[in-house]
Amino acid sequence: MGLISWTIVTVLIVIVLLVLRWIWSVVNKLWLRPKKLERCLRQQGVQGNPYSIFAVVKENGNLSVKAKSKPINLSDDILPYILPDVLQAIQKYGKNSFIWFGPMPRVIVMDPDQIKHVLTKMGDFPKAQKNPLSKLLVTGLAVYEGEKWAKHRKIINPAFNMQKLKLMLSTFHGSTMDMIGTWEEMMSAERSRELDVWPCLQNLTSDVISRTAFGSSYEEGKRTFELLRELVVLTIKVIPLLHIPGWRFLPTRTNRRMKEIDKEIRSSLKNIVDKREQAMRAGAPSNDDLLGILLESNHKEIKEHGNRKEVGISINDVIEECKLFHFAGQETTSVLLVWTMVLLSRYPDWQARARKEVLQVFENQKPDFDGLSHLKIVTMILYEVLRLYPPLIMLNRSAHKETKLGNLTLPAGVLVLLPVLMIHQDPELWGDDAKEFNPERFSEGVMKATKGQVSFFPFGWGPRICIGQNFAMLEAKMALSLILQRFSFQLSPSYTHAPTMPLLQPQHGAHILLHKL
Repeated sequence: MGLISWTIVTVLIVIVLLVLRWIWSVVNKLWLRPKKLERCLRQQGVQGNPYSIFAVVKENGNLSVKAKSKPINLSDDILPYILPDVLQAIQKYGKNSFIWFGPMPRVIVMDPDQIKHVLTKMGDFPKAQKNPLSKLLVTGLAVYEGEKWAKHRKIINPAFNMQKLKLMLSTFHGSTMDMIGTWEEMMSAERSRELDVWPCLQNLTSDVISRTAFGSSYEEGKRTFELLRELVVLTIKVIPLLHIPGWRFLPTRTNRRMKEIDKEIRSSLKNIVDKREQAMRAGAPSNDDLLGILLESNHKEIKEHGNRKEVGISINDVIEECKLFHFAGQETTSVLLVWTMVLLSRYPDWQARARKEVLQVFENQKPDFDGLSHLKIVTMILYEVLRLYPPLIMLNRSAHKETKLGNLTLPAGVLVLLPVLMIHQDPELWGDDAKEFNPERFSEGVMKATKGQVSFFPFGWGPRICIGQNFAMLEAKMALSLILQRFSFQLSPSYTHAPTMPLLQPQHGAHILLHKL
């Protein structure tokens, strides 16, 4: 055999070995490892549907399609439509059960003590690793772990302290009054009008986050918000396919579009950050918006600890946090406000009680921080809305090593699922009226309502509790107070009740009859 022949043989052997190695990794990921994890869980009494590569995807997909196929009545239980796979597993196997997320079993956890353990022990239960395609939507503080998370949290914290939030009140007020002004113009001489308030509230919270984060208005940041919403739709579309090895590398139309959107958003945000950095270097004030405070805090951290690589955060990290500001800051508050208007339309007595409180505290004047902080009934209502319609309906954590949870030993690779929506409505935790709208349960605060248990966590819980929860609640109180001062509202006959995911949004909008007071 000549040298060329031996070279060809060697190349072919290497290719065959690489192919065999790839086949082994695929077989291990899609069959051997899932079956091993399943056996380990079943041996401990945790039950669930048998693993099957195709059946799991098909079954979960069919449940989701069925859930979104038709609207429901306002009085219907939303769990079968929002978490059909989790509900089905619990009904069939009990609370001590698991469901499949592709080739990974997700152990359902609904016990408050176990929930507390999962959300407190960050090292044992880190956030589940995201596929690079899904990371295009959300990254930053929301997904970081360990030292990087601690560093980012420390640098971002100053942007959300109460003194800074007080300075943002005028922005909350201005953006809401712009929306209300538009509503009043649309009414003209009429005293009543039907309006889909969902896009209005989305625009409101987008405007607020644009102004508070970057000192600009919604119109200036409109393109970024449009791109983020498109990215949400595409991410939902690809999630069932992300477990197929190599799928993210395929040049499909969806994959290409997701990367194009990410590139455009990054470019836009980088321009904003670069301009602010240049202005600050030239001696301009940092501004009291979130970006200015973040950059100032970052510069302070670097100055105090020396200009070393591991100190502070990079410009790319700043861009990721800005992207997170856009997404999380806008979506969660708009969801809270829209369901608040829907439920207060359905329960006019609570709407009247909230309006009476607002008028007693502020009359028709501009709401101030102290007054908003003492709105007891409004706060009770917002908590109850968050209980029944939490923006994030579930939290996922992972066991990256063998980990104890109660009487279970979870093997590495198992996911832990905290079904927030289901826990918030569990009769064993909340009583027989768990699925009913009853803000009175929060009359003595969250601790009393939950009996000190971790059974109410719309913003997460423990060290990783959402850094923007006070921002969201203050913004919601301001917007709701201003709306109640000027309008009464009820559901339109054309309103269609169809909560949907990924965040718990109204699939067909929220058609409300507004009546000017």
